[in-house]
Amino acid sequence: MSAAGAELPVVLLPVGVDDDALDACLGALDAGTPAGTRVWLADDAQAGPRGLAIVERWLGRTRLRADYTRRPQPLGEVAHLDQMLRACEGVDVVVLAPDAQPLPGWLAQLAACLARDAAIATATPWCNAGEAAAWPRIGEIVAPPSDFARTAQACAAMPPVHPELPAAVGHAVALRARARQRAGGLDASSYGSWYAALIDLSLRLSGLGWRNALCETAFVARGGEGVPADGDMDALNARWPAWHPRLADFLMGDPLRAMRAQLSQLCASLDAPERQRELFD
Repeated sequence: MSAAGAELPVVLLPVGVDDDALDACLGALDAGTPAGTRVWLADDAQAGPRGLAIVERWLGRTRLRADYTRRPQPLGEVAHLDQMLRACEGVDVVVLAPDAQPLPGWLAQLAACLARDAAIATATPWCNAGEAAAWPRIGEIVAPPSDFARTAQACAAMPPVHPELPAAVGHAVALRARARQRAGGLDASSYGSWYAALIDLSLRLSGLGWRNALCETAFVARGGEGVPADGDMDALNARWPAWHPRLADFLMGDPLRAMRAQLSQLCASLDAPERQRELFD
């Protein structure tokens, strides 16, 4: 394992049921992540025969230090991810959605975001389907970037301000180990989806004085937004009655509008990305 890989968070990838999305995710992960990075593919008995073949083929050729585990019976999305996080106690991690496609340099930028401000508990990159962290327009779903390298280069050129988000977003989120330890685990008894459990964790972290930040120097693409399980939003509203008004104010006010415009300008003005491709090797 390389020295650079040893300094990066561990990537946690809960395996999903969409084989094509998983294949694209693994391809982008391998292409955009430094060799030797630790990656854990954890399968809650979700992948079918084709998905298992995709994982096996990828494990045989990846440059990453990857492990794969599979439960004999499904435990449930939140409980399974909570087990993963507890197994990584004391280690910073990045949870990557199984249908996400990270752009080059993404993991190093997320690690740098955590390193810049010790108060940051969660760091979320931009996403084309990222709700509060969406680009180019807040709260809208658009197609993934057509040129991953160019978009990644533009993100890397952004000033690292790391503004506050209402909560972390599930396409990809870096989680600081010390903050997770203080907040406790995910609430698998109240929520059935990572979407809602992450919001709940973010709000608990915020209540303890930690920050949920945007990592504007990184981008992770996704085909669509995450969705809550049945009853999750009722549970969130009961526990956090101020959450939806706060989110609505953020979406309507869009305090990151200038930052989105800056990224769009950078994307439009950059030279061909091949000139600086070595930045992401």
